[in-house]
Amino acid sequence: MKKKLGLLVIVLVAFVGILAGCQKDQKAGTSPEVEKKDLKFVVVPKVVHPWFDEVNKGAQEQAKVLEGQLGVKVKIEYIAPQTADVTEQNTILEQAAATRPDGIAVDPLDAEGNKQVIEEIRKQGIPVIVFDSPSPEGSDLTSVGNDFYEQGVIAAEKLAELLNYKGKVAVMQGFPTAPNHQQRYEAQVEVLKQYPGITVIDGGISNDDIQTAQQQATAILAANPDLAGYLMSDASGPIGIPAAIKEAGREGEVIAVGMDSLKPILEEVKGGVLSASSATIPRMQGSMSILMLWQAAIGVDIPKTIDTGIDVVTPENVDDFLADLEKE
Repeated sequence: MKKKLGLLVIVLVAFVGILAGCQKDQKAGTSPEVEKKDLKFVVVPKVVHPWFDEVNKGAQEQAKVLEGQLGVKVKIEYIAPQTADVTEQNTILEQAAATRPDGIAVDPLDAEGNKQVIEEIRKQGIPVIVFDSPSPEGSDLTSVGNDFYEQGVIAAEKLAELLNYKGKVAVMQGFPTAPNHQQRYEAQVEVLKQYPGITVIDGGISNDDIQTAQQQATAILAANPDLAGYLMSDASGPIGIPAAIKEAGREGEVIAVGMDSLKPILEEVKGGVLSASSATIPRMQGSMSILMLWQAAIGVDIPKTIDTGIDVVTPENVDDFLADLEKE
């Protein structure tokens, strides 16, 4: 794996400089210089989780790039719900909006449950985008993320191949109403059902919590001594499920394919408990979210979709991913 975020930052330095120059040229007829003011953006993830810590790192890195190019202070307020609770997330969004930030990036727990609050914030003139999520149906919100359905397909096809297209497979849900988790889960089930030799069973619900994922997987493993494979739809499953597999002494017996590329997940691929992982790139999502919010804040039209890509982690390339983490 190449150092994608480092390359992205280099490109964005030039891109930000070009855009800043364009803004100055556009306003040259009325003012010799663009008005400079400090900026504040708020990032609201689903819940406290190591994956979102990586998103925050990307957001902070992009803020430094903007500061260097614009000559202003760019503050990132990262506010994570303590639990994956829609009411708590909405309260955070409302409190964030009351501080009049220049933009808010949110990873919705529930497209419908968050809809009204997001609409009210936008009516106040505060730009809002979603990250790690498709744009809610019927909205014109910009989405920063990847093709979550494709990500689920990649994981399911990999597992099916490893199982030689036969055996009992458990599929664990993440937070059931989260749009990205829904799309991954639906993709995985649909792919597996194409193969007559594979039986799909309920793999539990993690609610995007590592301990819950482990507890759910422990119960599924105990109830299914003939289980051949395990899939998951969030970044908690690939940490909790391998722990349950090891606790049950079933390494090498139950083949698991994960989601994402946090260090604990990479270590499970390295150790062989996870056979592969279909991974998003969280730092790039954080970085691009801040870049899009800045453009929206200065009145630039922004794309409906920003695709930050999918990595596929395997035993053959996992050392490259781990080496990249050591450089950071």
